[in-house]
Amino acid sequence: MNTTIIRNGHVIDPANKRDEIADLYIAKGRIAEKSEVRDPNSDVEEIDAKGLIVAPGLIDMHVHLREPGFSHKETIESGARAAAAGGFTTIVCMPNTSPVPDNSSTIAWIKDSAARVACVNVLPAGAISKNLAGEELAPIGSLAKAGVVAITDDGHCIQNHEIMRRAVEYARMVGVPVLDHCQDYSLVGNGVVHEGYWSTLLGLPGWPGAGEEAIVMRNILLAELCDHPIHCQHLTTAGSVRLLREARARGVKISGEICPHHIALTDEAIQNFDTNYKMNPPLRSQTDVDALLDGIADGTLSILCSDHAPHAEFEKEVEFDVAPFGIIGLETELGLFIDLLVHKHAKIDIVRLIEMCTIEPARLLKLDAGTLSPGARADVTLIDPALKWTVSVDQFQSASRNSPFNGWKLKGRAVRTIVGGKTVWKL
Repeated sequence: MNTTIIRNGHVIDPANKRDEIADLYIAKGRIAEKSEVRDPNSDVEEIDAKGLIVAPGLIDMHVHLREPGFSHKETIESGARAAAAGGFTTIVCMPNTSPVPDNSSTIAWIKDSAARVACVNVLPAGAISKNLAGEELAPIGSLAKAGVVAITDDGHCIQNHEIMRRAVEYARMVGVPVLDHCQDYSLVGNGVVHEGYWSTLLGLPGWPGAGEEAIVMRNILLAELCDHPIHCQHLTTAGSVRLLREARARGVKISGEICPHHIALTDEAIQNFDTNYKMNPPLRSQTDVDALLDGIADGTLSILCSDHAPHAEFEKEVEFDVAPFGIIGLETELGLFIDLLVHKHAKIDIVRLIEMCTIEPARLLKLDAGTLSPGARADVTLIDPALKWTVSVDQFQSASRNSPFNGWKLKGRAVRTIVGGKTVWKL
């Protein structure tokens, strides 16, 4: 069908400061004006969105698709389906694959594969360093020409500040932001959980908050020195929020993101040694969670992400300290954020939540997405903010099941995902 009319929905489009009950028109895969839908009797699909929010297609800029190299955990195809089921129309895939996308040919393979099998827009991030080793810069210029939307060594963190400085300077030359997994290896050591009461009680190696904050501080200094955006991934500590707040108030080009598990859970959850509660950075204390919520409320933390990190069941069914870090998140992310931030804690309203999943990441990554402007690609997410549902990992589209939220009762979820004018998923 060439034309779709979404009727009677609550249209929320933060990019255009639009917040109203209205109809939305889609023609030839783009958002259209009413006048462009000439003959309402011919080949028109009508969607009744009464009681639903009609939002720009949501963006998740922190996703692990595991291809190439680890397709037993997830594939580009299954990860894209999981994104669609979570309400996301655009995802950015991280470079900790095998081979590492530290060259234009691997980026081309990812883009070609995504064009062939993905039901949502899949955008690659390139590596900062060759083989993610943190010792020699990847060819950032050719990665940018190949079409990466950012560079990051996510899953790893460059420890040499001089190498990181050069990376930021090259990124500035070619116009891509730098995303950083903030972890000081010498401070963190072999830590697997938050250093505090529960790590001591359980006899598990501690991962102190300072191990994150030291690198956040480094990134603030480099963003200021190089006058170029550095984005701190999956922040977890009160100290990180404080550092970011002070730097942003000074106009430093530094930003931070938050993942749902870091506000839904505390380190108390690890007491049964369930490896589905093991992630990097780890679950922190209630004091940290409260600071993260305040950072979301005042705009210090500006982007919402999943850090979707699939692992096969056999990989997680081992002792806690040797299990891999990470959980899946694409299909629970929106529900958790609406439930926690809008309904439970009332830290932000639904308009700001949509802003943090659309225009904020689009602005940072310079994407032509996250808007319902006429002429824009028709990527649309329909959300029922009042829908009560129970998480069931058995119904997930992801190839993996490593979620700590199985059985959780949530309020709010995506009910239809439209990419380029075509419905790719509906409840």
